[in-house]
Amino acid sequence: MSPTDRRARLDARAIVLVVVCCALWGLNQVATKLALAEIPPLMQAALRSAGAALLVAAWARLRGIRLFEADGTARAGLAMGLLFALEFGCIFIGLQHTAASRMVVFIYLAPFVVALGMPFVARDERLRPAQLAGLAAAFAGVVWAFAEGLQAPTAGERQWLGDALGVAAAVIWGLTTLTLRGSRLASAAPEKTLLWQLAVSAVALAAASWAGGETLAAMPGPASLAPLAFQIVVVTFASYLVWFWLLRHYPATRLSAFTLLTPVFGLLAGVLLLGEPATAQLLVALAAVCAGIALVNRG
Repeated sequence: MSPTDRRARLDARAIVLVVVCCALWGLNQVATKLALAEIPPLMQAALRSAGAALLVAAWARLRGIRLFEADGTARAGLAMGLLFALEFGCIFIGLQHTAASRMVVFIYLAPFVVALGMPFVARDERLRPAQLAGLAAAFAGVVWAFAEGLQAPTAGERQWLGDALGVAAAVIWGLTTLTLRGSRLASAAPEKTLLWQLAVSAVALAAASWAGGETLAAMPGPASLAPLAFQIVVVTFASYLVWFWLLRHYPATRLSAFTLLTPVFGLLAGVLLLGEPATAQLLVALAAVCAGIALVNRG
């Protein structure tokens, strides 16, 4: 596929790639949880962005991709990096006040933000009523999958703050996608887009970690470093590079619908890796998500 080629619909390759990305992002939830035992959240996010940024720079150098030419992407690149850092800041701070099961539901409001905002950025990506219904069905599946967590005892008096930060993170994630599609980064190399996001967010998250007084109690061991390495190499470097390539060549609204699979994959990862129970709720939710995505991607 040529660098300027754009498809109106998702083909088999795009579907396979985006599903693999969602599976990796679901596994990332388990990896993050394991690494949090020894590495504070904002510090972990900063290390992840910095490590992946170095890998992207090395990859681009090996492939002869020019990353530092003046091409008018600086403003959008800075905006995307700051949005990325702000998104994760909202998530990690919000988790101090609300349950993780509630947070993940709010985060995956992001495809709605993309669907509502994309017609103002690219009119050819407007969703029809049936596709919007599919998006709603997929999100309903996510809510159903986490219904038990939503019905759990309250997380505290400031749960509303955590919930609000989850919604803010979803809006910011959606704005990141819209910024990409509506700027010169839409035609830039995926490596350049990703490097902007990672480099800027690494600096911003490191500053936030320092300002928040985060420190390491001791040198992390393999049980934390291995999940961190997985986040850096597989998730933040490889899967994000694939994601930005997909956004460059395929409709963002249809791709974003697939991200609703991520929390379901997160639950499956919990079942397989953490011994959490697989329930009928999970299977029904997975079916609803798949049906909703099918509606969104109908011709």
